[in-house]
Amino acid sequence: MPLEKVKHIVTSIKKGAIKPIYFLMGEEAYYIDAVSKFIEDTVLTEEEKGFNQTILYGRDVAIDDIVSTSKRFPMMAERQVVIVKEAQDLSRTIENLVSYVENLQPTTVLVICYKYKKLDKRKKLYKAINKVGVLFESKKLYDNQVPDWIRKVLAGKGYSISPKASQMLVEFLGNDLGKVNNELEKLQLICKPGEQITPEIIEENIGISKDFNNFELQNAISRRDMKKAFGIIQYFTHNQKNHPMVLTVSLLFSFFSKVLKYHALPNKAQASKVLGVNPYFIKDYEIAARNYPMRKVSAVIASIREIDMKSKGVGASLNHGDLLKELLVKVMY
Repeated sequence: MPLEKVKHIVTSIKKGAIKPIYFLMGEEAYYIDAVSKFIEDTVLTEEEKGFNQTILYGRDVAIDDIVSTSKRFPMMAERQVVIVKEAQDLSRTIENLVSYVENLQPTTVLVICYKYKKLDKRKKLYKAINKVGVLFESKKLYDNQVPDWIRKVLAGKGYSISPKASQMLVEFLGNDLGKVNNELEKLQLICKPGEQITPEIIEENIGISKDFNNFELQNAISRRDMKKAFGIIQYFTHNQKNHPMVLTVSLLFSFFSKVLKYHALPNKAQASKVLGVNPYFIKDYEIAARNYPMRKVSAVIASIREIDMKSKGVGASLNHGDLLKELLVKVMY
């Protein structure tokens, strides 16, 4: 996982094993920013930074500007640091950097932040950097990986979080680690070290309802609790901005697809691993499987697909509240 790679980079730098170039690329901006910030904050002393630390932005410079800056010698310091932020704006000419990489200035630490893109492994620049520097690809986590990431981040700072609380955060914020981390930092200001972050704390301080959310809707449907499911849908109808139809349909589709897989498992003890679900939540799939036989689950998935198409204007002009009610009737009866 990217977190382990980041820890390795940070540990190496702390030990003094500093590479002349760090090329940070990929879809997840959070880790790129984290590594760049660590280098910016720690490689040089405060006294050295004035003359020896340069921040450039891809939209404002050309590759030649980066090379000329990197070729300079440090002033009254062992090395200089050059950080190029938003380097993805240079994607059309980034290969021109290969001439510098093949003739590096050993007293320069060059950091390239290449967000939302990655280098072609077949080309010269990738191969050249791989020989002398660090190539770090920051990949997006899948939604089902984010709760474990939240747990690890909080554990590293002396906090814990209940499985339901972490699931609420993921449902509300998705897999954007930058957004998730911002909310975690707020919670750390509110909670004492060692305290467990609960759904009640999430509801009070972030504004996510512990009772009216997609996770609770999923549970109500899996338990065939029509009254609770209908109440949640009514809440969604009056709060469409925070509960978009596309997210609800997507999560229900994912849930019932996993219920279908659960039915087909010859060894239910492997369910957590096969489904990619925290063991704490496996009981929800057991309950859904009891209430929805395999044939019914297949019909439910077909109904979800139909409602998804209608929500996009295909074959219907109902509002989202009416579509969700229609979905409930088709799924639960």
